[in-house]
Amino acid sequence: MRENLEQYERLLETDEDAFEQPTTTRRELWAYYCYYNADSGVGPVTYGQALFQSALSAAGHDPAISPVVPGNCTTRGCVLPWGSGTRSVASVVLIANGVCFAVMSFLFVWLGSAADYGSFGRWLLLAATLVNWVFQFAFMSVRGAGQWKTAMGLYIVNYIAYGSTLVFFAAIFPRLARYMPHVRKAREEDLKDGRISQDEYDAIESLERNHISNVSTAHSNVGYVMTLAVSLSVLLPMRGNSYANNWALFLSTAYSIVFGVWWFIFQQKRPGPRLPRDSSYATIGWKQVFLALREIRHLPQTFIYLVGFFLLADGLNTTSTLISIIQNDQVSFSFLQITYLGLAQALCSVVSTLGFWRIQQRFNISTKRMFMVTNAFSVLLPFYGMLGLWTRRVGFHRIYDFWLYNVVFGLFQAPYYAYAQTMMSEVTPRGYEGMFFGLFGITNRASSVIGPNVVQAIVNASGNNWLGFPFLVGLCTAAVVVIWFVDVEEGREACRRFVDERKMVRVAREGGEQAEELVVAVSGRDAVR
Repeated sequence: MRENLEQYERLLETDEDAFEQPTTTRRELWAYYCYYNADSGVGPVTYGQALFQSALSAAGHDPAISPVVPGNCTTRGCVLPWGSGTRSVASVVLIANGVCFAVMSFLFVWLGSAADYGSFGRWLLLAATLVNWVFQFAFMSVRGAGQWKTAMGLYIVNYIAYGSTLVFFAAIFPRLARYMPHVRKAREEDLKDGRISQDEYDAIESLERNHISNVSTAHSNVGYVMTLAVSLSVLLPMRGNSYANNWALFLSTAYSIVFGVWWFIFQQKRPGPRLPRDSSYATIGWKQVFLALREIRHLPQTFIYLVGFFLLADGLNTTSTLISIIQNDQVSFSFLQITYLGLAQALCSVVSTLGFWRIQQRFNISTKRMFMVTNAFSVLLPFYGMLGLWTRRVGFHRIYDFWLYNVVFGLFQAPYYAYAQTMMSEVTPRGYEGMFFGLFGITNRASSVIGPNVVQAIVNASGNNWLGFPFLVGLCTAAVVVIWFVDVEEGREACRRFVDERKMVRVAREGGEQAEELVVAVSGRDAVR
């Protein structure tokens, strides 16, 4: 029955295999790694947030000092005018992040599924990448306190574009893995000829997904190291110069362009199926998400994972933002100090991602088990910050706390990103990567609607940044418990059934038959055989 169904799909061009999909080449794979190298986030996240927060602090004042004098912030607090009142600097940064995540949620639902059809995905990624680069350059114009509103606008647009590139680019790697030469041979020859079982093929493809995902993450961290090293070439000789930070941002953006452009040159055309009847690129996303929500009962493991990862990403993203706010205050927004700390994290990240991959490959450990190891540290990081409520010896009060944080984050959280997206690919139906990675993007980059809003309210009401950590400990712990119950093997099988059922319905529609008639007809032919 499946054979006949695939023939119908090829005839009607409703499946990606209806087109001759090219085998992944070494040049294409390295172009993919280079884009990850370029898209490390130094400009839009590390330097962008530091410039934004620096402008806010320069425009703010210490609420305990009267009369109000902008720029007199001390360690006791820093607020700035907001509406009819005031808000703390940390609260404004968290609000900006909340806006970013809300807009990304809308974009990923609207456009995520559209990326599965035709060549729309490649143009979508190109557009997001160009916006990301342009707004990083625009951030160079931020110079002082009077520009904090401009800085906020630039930060929001830049962060949204950067987050979009991560999501739309991540959706590509399952297809690259599927068409690697040895994986393709295993599927199209060994599996069809009965030399290997479906489970053995699943293990081959899963290992290749882990390989590409881990190596990509390692290259992202190599790019982080190289970008920071390039930035030091101006930060050290121009130490004390008011333009040093802006030139560092210029160099980091230039580095992104030099390494990122190769993907758009060497990527092969991998068109998806044509759009369904009565749909457009503007509407297909909403239709597909509605379909996905209706199919929860058919893909329970996929949605359990999305719920768990929603909580985990919310907790970890907000934890990272809160620690960055405290760190930027501690180092007085020094790009030089931020660069040194970032280098420590990036170097540890390169070692850990490659090390985790070697351990997994050597002992044949499942994706989920490797992911759970990293998740334990997702809870420990905010727990360490929570200790700062009762003592100043630990808990992000001294500079060595931030060295420790960046080393631990690099060693145990860098692989988290690789295994998170590999886990998503394990429970994503083939041909629906754009839709489900769009949902994954909502739970990842765009999930942090709860965390920033709750934490900014706590911080703004109390004036104490550390009071946000207890909430984050609870959020991350709940997430780890939910993910523990995800059954990856059951999820894979459910995805196969989902794809086959959708094939029957769509082939019937495109061929002008009723789904029931098609099932009867195909089943009848199989019976005759």
